[in-house]
Amino acid sequence: MAMAVGLRKVFFLVLSAFSVTGFAAEPPAEKGRLEFAYDVDFEMNFDNREYSPSSFSSSRTIFGARLTPALGLSLRERSGGEHRLMLGIDVMKDFGDSPIPSALASPGNDAEVSPDKSNWDLLHEITLYYRYLFRKGSTDIGITAGIFPRRFMEGDYSRAFFSDSLKFYDNNIEGLLLSFRRPSAYYEVGCDWMGMYGVDRRERFMIFTSGRAALSGIFSVGYSAYLYHYAGARNVSGVVDNALVNPSLSIDLSGISGLQRLGFTIGWLQSFQNDRKNIGKYIFPHGGELTAEVRNWNVGLENRLFYGTDMMPYFRNMDSAGNVYGNLLYMGEPFYKVDMDGGGLGFYDRVELYYEPRISDFMSIRASFVLHFNEWSYSGCQQAVTVKFNLQKLLGRQKKAGKRTGPGYRTMPGWNI
Repeated sequence: MAMAVGLRKVFFLVLSAFSVTGFAAEPPAEKGRLEFAYDVDFEMNFDNREYSPSSFSSSRTIFGARLTPALGLSLRERSGGEHRLMLGIDVMKDFGDSPIPSALASPGNDAEVSPDKSNWDLLHEITLYYRYLFRKGSTDIGITAGIFPRRFMEGDYSRAFFSDSLKFYDNNIEGLLLSFRRPSAYYEVGCDWMGMYGVDRRERFMIFTSGRAALSGIFSVGYSAYLYHYAGARNVSGVVDNALVNPSLSIDLSGISGLQRLGFTIGWLQSFQNDRKNIGKYIFPHGGELTAEVRNWNVGLENRLFYGTDMMPYFRNMDSAGNVYGNLLYMGEPFYKVDMDGGGLGFYDRVELYYEPRISDFMSIRASFVLHFNEWSYSGCQQAVTVKFNLQKLLGRQKKAGKRTGPGYRTMPGWNI
C-alpha cells in the first residue's frame, strides 16, 4: 500500500510539472511550438472461451476494461516533425475481481479479501515514453522509446506470434520501436524487455519486426519475425532461444469484386528453437498458413488454416527449478500446438464470423463468433465483443479537417500518434 501511495505522489507531481511547463514555456518561433499534449485510450473486452472439448487451452471468460490516460509535452518543428514526452497510467479492471467479505474467505486467502482490489490496485503500470515523428523525403519515420502502448505496433502478426489474451493483459511495450511508412509500404522493428535478471525472475527480451509492401494493384508481400531470448535467473539456470519467421504473399480482390473485403494470404511459419541446457540442439517447427477473408455490409467471415508441426514443442517442458515453460516461452494461441502427442504434422483451423459496423476512425466495435478445429475435431468456440476508443485518432481527424492548424504544421497520414 505504501508503494502505491508513493507512485501516486510521483505521478501527480510530474503531471503538475508538465502542466505548468506546458502553459508557461514560450520557445523561440524559429524552433517550433511547445504545446500541452494528452491522450486517452479505452478498451472493453468480453471473450467467453468454451474449450472443454480439447486439451489445448482452458475454458474461461475474459471480461474487463482498460483506460490509459497520458499527459505531457509536444514540440512541433516548423519542418513538420513532432517531439512528444508523455507520462500516463494503465488502469485495468477484470470485471467481478472485487474484494469478498472476510467471512466468506478461506484461511490465509488475503488476495480476494484485500480492499485494494476496489481502488489503487487497479493502477497496473505507469507509461513513460518519448516519441519523435518526422518525414524524410517520402518516408514517415517514428521513434518511440520507454514504456508505451502496444497499439503503436502496426505490423501484421499471425496469432502464432501473439495471442488475443496477451495483447489485452500485456498492454505495454518496455523498450524501443522504430517505424517507417512509405506510400506503398510499412516496416517496423522493436525490442521489448520483458524480464530483468533477478533471484527467481528470468531475464527475457524479444526483438521483433514486421513489414509489408505492395507489388501491384492486387499483390503484396509481407513478413513478420521475432527473436525471443528466455534466459535464466540466479536460482534458475538455462537458456532457451525461440525464433519465428513468417514470410507471406497476399492477394486483395476487394477493388475488382465490389466487396468491402475479399482477400487471401498464404504464409510460411518457420521456427528455430533450442533449450540449451536440456536439449542442446536446435529443432525447427514449421508449417504453412492460409488466410481467407470476405466482408460486406460490415459482416465478415475469416478462415485461418494452419498445417504443420507442433509450433510449441517445449510448452510442457520444465526448467531446472521445476517450472513449466508454458506461456512464458510461447505467447501465441495454444491451438498451434496441433499434434501435441504424436510429434507429426497436424491441422488447426480457425473460423470467425464477425460484425464490425463502421462508426468512426477513433471508435470501433466488433462482435465475433469463433470456432476452433484441430485434426478435424472440434476444439471449442469463443463469443467476443470488443469496444475501443482512442482520443488521438479523434484529434488527428480534427487536425486533418483543418480545425487545428498553424504555421509549419503538417499532418502525417497513417500515423497513430
